[in-house]
Amino acid sequence: MRVIFMGTPDFATGTLEEIVLAGHEVVGVVTQPDKPKGRGKNLMPTPVKEVAMKYNLPVYQPKKVREPEFVEVLRGLKPDVMVVAAFGQIISKEILEMPKYGCINVHASLLPAYRGAAPIQWAVINGDKESGVTIMQMDEGIDTGDMIEKVVIPIAEDETGGSLFDKLSQAGAKLCVKVLQDLEDGKAVREKQPEESTTPYARMIDKKMGAIDWEKPAKEIEQLIRGLNPWPSAYTRLQGKTLKIWKAEVLLEHSQEAPGQITEVTKDSIVVQTGQGRLKILELQLEGKKRMDAASFLRGYALKEGESFR
Repeated sequence: MRVIFMGTPDFATGTLEEIVLAGHEVVGVVTQPDKPKGRGKNLMPTPVKEVAMKYNLPVYQPKKVREPEFVEVLRGLKPDVMVVAAFGQIISKEILEMPKYGCINVHASLLPAYRGAAPIQWAVINGDKESGVTIMQMDEGIDTGDMIEKVVIPIAEDETGGSLFDKLSQAGAKLCVKVLQDLEDGKAVREKQPEESTTPYARMIDKKMGAIDWEKPAKEIEQLIRGLNPWPSAYTRLQGKTLKIWKAEVLLEHSQEAPGQITEVTKDSIVVQTGQGRLKILELQLEGKKRMDAASFLRGYALKEGESFR
């Protein structure tokens, strides 16, 4: 089939590659404009653009995909279908209705759960037991279109936002290629979504979300730590400096100390009281230092019971 692919970050690269390797004719790759990065503010291509260049695919980077001039560019490519994966722009009704098979979206949740921008992190933060990918027929709503196919992926007890991201990216790529074949063969079955989502909207993740509230239960804090790993990370304050926490374990027993207070320091861990239960910190990173396990941290930093995180 003649495919226009729309995507931007790492999550979308595997899907583009699978489409190419399956033998479809990718007539255009649409991605966000290059952005300045690093100290030199050099313009860097998006991950999807890098894959497109690897396969010598034509790349388009409009500021707004809905602009009339660009809509005509898309029309001129005569696509049979458009595949959208974490593109980052709203797509107009005119574009949605352009291809023979419409536009399909690779969404990293089991819809109707977690409509929105950050379904992967929220599934971990909320302590879900499973996640997955839904391929849906796009409509004008945000992740509200008819569902075509799903794949369920269990969430491991030590799952991070990063590890689940990788699993869903791979699963979504393979599922998308299957759906493209089903569309071509006339076998695709569409199922309407309920109007209401089964979860709150999966709003965008930001750095402020990483601030640990020690009044919350240890279990919730540990899930936040995993969900925000690798970005933007969960953090607290120690003696006026930011301390990122990368790995921790929940201890159910409670102490009489105040939330945020260090109740125990062993040679390889730091135990902190929370609003419910205690949290055993196993991996951390002090501002300006490298990420390390608690044992390495404690060899160079004297922490005492009774000190508090803020």
